[in-house]
Amino acid sequence: MTNNPPASQHNAIQLQDAGHHIHPFTDTKALNKKGARVINRGEGVYVWDDQGNKMLDAMAGLWCMAIGYGRTEVADAVHAQMQELPYYNTFFQTTHKPVAELAKKLAEISPEAINHTFFTSGGSDANDTMLRLVRHYWASLGKPSKKVIISRKNAYHGSTVAGASLGGMTFMHEQGDLPIPNITHIGQPYWYGEGGDLTPDEFGLLRARELEEKILELGEDKVAAFIAEPVQGAGGVIIPPDSYWPEVQRICDKYEILLVADEVITGFGRTGERFASETYDLKPDVICIAKALSSGYLPIGGVMLSDRLADVVINQGGEFEHGYTYSGHPAACAAALKVLEIMDREDLPNYVKNDIGPYLQERWLKLADHPLVGEARMVGLMGALELTPDKATRAKFAVKAGTVGLMCREFCFDNGLVMRAVGDTMIISPPLVLSHDEADELIAKATAVLDLTYAAAKEAGYL
Repeated sequence: MTNNPPASQHNAIQLQDAGHHIHPFTDTKALNKKGARVINRGEGVYVWDDQGNKMLDAMAGLWCMAIGYGRTEVADAVHAQMQELPYYNTFFQTTHKPVAELAKKLAEISPEAINHTFFTSGGSDANDTMLRLVRHYWASLGKPSKKVIISRKNAYHGSTVAGASLGGMTFMHEQGDLPIPNITHIGQPYWYGEGGDLTPDEFGLLRARELEEKILELGEDKVAAFIAEPVQGAGGVIIPPDSYWPEVQRICDKYEILLVADEVITGFGRTGERFASETYDLKPDVICIAKALSSGYLPIGGVMLSDRLADVVINQGGEFEHGYTYSGHPAACAAALKVLEIMDREDLPNYVKNDIGPYLQERWLKLADHPLVGEARMVGLMGALELTPDKATRAKFAVKAGTVGLMCREFCFDNGLVMRAVGDTMIISPPLVLSHDEADELIAKATAVLDLTYAAAKEAGYL
C-alpha cells in the first residue's frame, strides 16, 4: 500500500478542488466548507482515500466498475493503442481497427437482431443520440409526425438537455426549463412506494397500461418510442413486478411503438445476463449502453440498433447529421475490447446469475428483518433497502425526505462501505467480481450501519 500523504498535501488537494472544481449533482458551496473526500487508489472491489481509509465500493464507482479496480491488462491495452494510434475520428468516411472490432464484438454478444452501434462518449449522449436516431427513423419512413418519446416519472436517462428531459426527475426539470417538447412521462412500476393495497402483479399491470392510455391520448401517429431502464437505477433500484414488462412489450408491439431499453446501468452482466433485456425477455428496437462497456476505465457509450431500424437509417435515411469528436475513440474502444475479453474469460454474467448473485441475494434479503428496513430487494447484483419508521404500513419518515438516508450514507463512509442513498432508499451495485468473503463483509458492514442509523434516528426522534 502507498504511504499516506502528509496533512498539508491532503489539505492542498481539498483547497485546489474547492477553489476551481464544480462537482456534478452537488451543492458545491456546502461541500467546500466540509472538504471533498480524496480517493487515490483502487484494487479489486476496494478503494482507499488519501488518509488510508479502506472502503468496500458497493456502488462499483458509479455503477460501472464491473471487473474491479487495478486491472493492469486494461491499462496495458490502452497504452499499446495510444502508442500506435492515440486518436482519430470516425467522420469523413474513416474508420480504424479498434472501433470496427468493438462494433463486431457487440453484434456478437447483443440480443438477437441487434447488430449495429453508433458510438458516443457515455450514457447521457447515448440517450441524446437515441432521440435523434428514433425521430430520423420515422422521418425516413415518411412519418415525421411520430416525434413523441414516452418515458417514466423518476427515470434517469442522463443529464444533458435531452437526457434530463427524457428522465422523469422533476428536480432536474426545474433547472433549465425542461423537459423539451415532445417528451412525456407516465408512472413508474414502484410497488413499494406507490403500490398501495394492490398486489405487485396488479400494480405492474396498472402501470404498464398507463403506456397504452398515453399512446391513445396522444395518438399512435404522434408517438415514436417508449424508453425505460429494465431496472431503474438512480431512481432507487426499482425492480418491476413480474407482470410489468410482458404487458409493456405487448403494447409496444400492438401500436408499433419503438421500445428503447436504456441499459447504461444494466448492460454487460449486471442482472446475470449480458443484457437485462434478456433477463426480462424484451425485444428492444434500441439499446443504449455505456458504463460497464469499459468498466469505467475510459469514457465510452453507444446506441445499438435492431436490424429493422439500422436498415432504414443506413439505406433510406441518407446522411445522419449527428456525431461526436470522440465517437469510437480508439483508446476507449481498446479498453472496452479488453474489458469484454475479461468478462468472457471469467464468465462474469454466469457468475452473477448462478453464483455470487444468489449468494449475496440470500443474505441481502434477510436485511428486511432489521427494524429500520421495510423492504429488501435485489436482482443480479443490484439491490435496495427501503428505510421506514413503520414496516407494516411502508410509512415515510416525519422529516424531510432523504434525511435518514443521508444519515445512513455517512455512517457507511465512516465504516468502510460505499452505499448510495436515493432519498431514504439505500442502494448497492457492487463490482461483478465480488467474492463470497467480500459479500459477507458487505452484509456485515451494512448491518452495522443499519444499527447505527436506527440508533441515531431514534435519538433524533424520527422513529
